[in-house]
Amino acid sequence: MRPQLVIVGAGPRGTGLLERIAANAPELYAGSGLDIHLVDPYPPGGGRIWRQAQSPLLWMNSHAEDVTMFTDETVTMAGPVREGPTLHEWAALDAGTFADRQLQGRYLRWVYERARADLPPEVTVHHHPQRALRVSGPREGRQQVWLEGRPRPLLADLVILALGHLDSELDPEQRALAAYAREHDLVHLPPDFTADSDLSPLGPGEPVLVRGFGLAFVDLMVLLTEGRGGRYEGDTYHPSGREPVLHVGSRRGVPYHSKIGYGWTGERPPLPRFLGPAEIERLSARPDRVDFRRDVWPLVAKELGFAHYHRLFTAHPERTAMDRADFEAKYAAAGDPAELRALVLAAVPDPADRLDLDALDHPLDGVRHTSPEAFQEELRGYIEADLSRRHDPSRSADLSVFLGLLSVYGQLVRLGNIGPWWHGFFSYLASGPPGPRLRQMLALSRAGLLRFVGADMTVSAENGVFRAASPTVPGFFVEARALVEARLPEPTLGRARDRLLRELHADGAAETPDGLLRTDPADGRILDGRGRPHPRLFALGPYTDARTPGAFTRPRTGGAAFRQNDATARAVLAFLGTSLVKELAR
Repeated sequence: MRPQLVIVGAGPRGTGLLERIAANAPELYAGSGLDIHLVDPYPPGGGRIWRQAQSPLLWMNSHAEDVTMFTDETVTMAGPVREGPTLHEWAALDAGTFADRQLQGRYLRWVYERARADLPPEVTVHHHPQRALRVSGPREGRQQVWLEGRPRPLLADLVILALGHLDSELDPEQRALAAYAREHDLVHLPPDFTADSDLSPLGPGEPVLVRGFGLAFVDLMVLLTEGRGGRYEGDTYHPSGREPVLHVGSRRGVPYHSKIGYGWTGERPPLPRFLGPAEIERLSARPDRVDFRRDVWPLVAKELGFAHYHRLFTAHPERTAMDRADFEAKYAAAGDPAELRALVLAAVPDPADRLDLDALDHPLDGVRHTSPEAFQEELRGYIEADLSRRHDPSRSADLSVFLGLLSVYGQLVRLGNIGPWWHGFFSYLASGPPGPRLRQMLALSRAGLLRFVGADMTVSAENGVFRAASPTVPGFFVEARALVEARLPEPTLGRARDRLLRELHADGAAETPDGLLRTDPADGRILDGRGRPHPRLFALGPYTDARTPGAFTRPRTGGAAFRQNDATARAVLAFLGTSLVKELAR
């Protein structure tokens, strides 16, 4: 009987796993054959999020040169490196292009086809365009994977859940808002993947409240403006007349920072320096629960500061007032934040050259305006300043912090449960929109089609409408008959609309306090409530406690997702190629 492997999810994660299985099979798999079943209602390669059947107006938020599905020598893994083209090399694009998602879908399909072709001849891939509903079976025996519309299950010796972003049930606040909308004939669009949202109820000229100022908002903005026939000429937007008026706010009240618009030159910061494998091992060995703010954040902040100042001293020494070696020795020895602040004040004269993570995270703290118009002008200035800085190579310490963020994320995924704040902070600083999208925001603001509400935006439902307010403009509020929650659903087990995850949760899979699926950091096996890894079930992706910074990896940055994929692929092949062969032979 041929061994059977089921991978649920055929998007970038499932495709990456297939690539690692192909790379490691010559070393680890000597079986007489293997069937790999990919279960996904969407085409393999792109999956749901990166499917080719979506608007060509929607872009990636990374330069084409920064998108790869292939490993390189910087990835710390046991398997072999199999290099391949980045998106810009494969598509013959300019390196700095922000490709549309349709093109990325074609790239992912090509990667999938290449990985499938690289498998040994005796390995066969089967795609099942259905949804997986449940995985059942004994811990020590074959699993049954039940598919929608199929009376009998797929039998699997091992199962890997490689699910991406999923729909979820509404939380109590969202349920109340949805009920109010139904009662008063309003429009309420809950958290969702924007490309899948029905935006037709948002009428021309009507005010729309939008809560969320990240990448989901950018997609919403594009689909409701250019997607409705508007066009840009330079810095001017020409409306079609079909656009609504968007009133947007969030916790921070500002958009995510622009993608950096220049490349790296010169010496890279030697990372990790203050948060590396030794520190992670020490934190993991603690008998008490690790508190992110108390135990981890000081190390993160010191690591990011090191990346920032290393670049400042090496690339822009004329803006420093201390010998670099002396500074770095004192920086390493500094034992508390006050000591570090005093050192930086002495060594870096210009406040614009200092890294203030708290100020970055709370840009509008204490900011108050007497009128909405004054705030519109203020925030346009903020966005223009951000664009200028993020495209100025003389501010290249910002790019070094970006590299520090990638290094930190690669270490933190080994810790597992660190809470949701870090992921949001990382995305805000490192995974923001392309610069042209922020310029479009400015054009829409000047055209009166985009209005900024402010920080700590609140939404209430009263007097038959939705009402938004912010302490940034005290006493001001805006009312509308439509509310859009511009963000992806939270990836939690308890509210997952995906039946497979709900069943897994009901069957005893462990979750973190934040509702993420607990997995073994060594190879991705799913843990139960007693901390035991399931011998035949694995999981990777954003709903696990080993979530990585994004779907794709920037070349030569270590690639935490590559490391995870490789570890899981090797564990799977070792099991199928040794213990399972012996089991079947008995």
